[in-house]
Amino acid sequence: MDEFTYSKAGVDIEEEERVVKNFLKTIGFKGDRVEINGMKIVLCTDGVGSKVMVANEMKKWDTIGIDCIAMNVNDALVMGARPLAFVDYLAMERMDAKMAGEIAIGLRKGAEQAGVEIIGGETATLPEIIRGFDLAGTCVGVVERDIPCHMEEGDVMIGLRSTGIHSNGYTLARKVFKENGYSFHDEMDEIGVIGYALLEPTKIYVREILELWKEVEVKGISHVTGGGLKKIKRMDPDVCFNIKEPFTPQPIFRIIQKLGNVSPMEMYRTFNMGMGMVVVVGKEERDKSLDILNKYVEAKVVGEVEKGKGVKVPSLGIKI
Repeated sequence: MDEFTYSKAGVDIEEEERVVKNFLKTIGFKGDRVEINGMKIVLCTDGVGSKVMVANEMKKWDTIGIDCIAMNVNDALVMGARPLAFVDYLAMERMDAKMAGEIAIGLRKGAEQAGVEIIGGETATLPEIIRGFDLAGTCVGVVERDIPCHMEEGDVMIGLRSTGIHSNGYTLARKVFKENGYSFHDEMDEIGVIGYALLEPTKIYVREILELWKEVEVKGISHVTGGGLKKIKRMDPDVCFNIKEPFTPQPIFRIIQKLGNVSPMEMYRTFNMGMGMVVVVGKEERDKSLDILNKYVEAKVVGEVEKGKGVKVPSLGIKI
């Protein structure tokens, strides 16, 4: 069987990075925050991606709003910002009251979990552009911590468990199941109905992170989304993040890897593989950090900061 890759499925991560780099250069991007009356503000914008196609096929739209909130508020945390408010953008092929109502339920639940207010948004009918619907949003946050900051050899990497695929890698995941003859309505022993497993909402990490940085000097946070482990390098390009004890991926990842004959490297550069967020703290803060985080989510030490560059998982022979 030929190996499935994200690129063959239609998403070229390297090309995306090149396009984004040139795009930012052209628009004159100078920084990821703005200061207003002494207060630093960040804005995060993201969507749910092709996960909406699974929601449409399953006719289940009541959790997709949680994903939309999660992708934005988790990104705000990475910049040391407390999420404050949110606006959504819902584009539909045609107005569907049932669909819109269920999407709204998810948005409300996500906002409650994140502790943000939804203060507005936009709904558009675009029959010549949209098939089904698309959902995106923007979060505004106020910077409370100056992160990422200098990291040094011996700093501890704490991983926070994901709830599954979250909202990235769906182009590859969908094609693996479809091209192996599966419908999203089919059941598999380890995961139940495939479509429902794929719709498991993205974990929102706001409560635990806000409590953590009240008590601990957090040096960096990485939201492990598109690009997988590559996102971790953004915390500090001048050190090596050695993941000695990765999380055991949920069954959904193992199934995708087996069905698609996907290499470990491709899996870890496409999906979160069971770890939705990484926090870096000094080694003296290890135990206190674990005590705080484990009140909300499964958390464990997954590795440490070393001399060098990049991210590596020695047990899997991965170096990114």
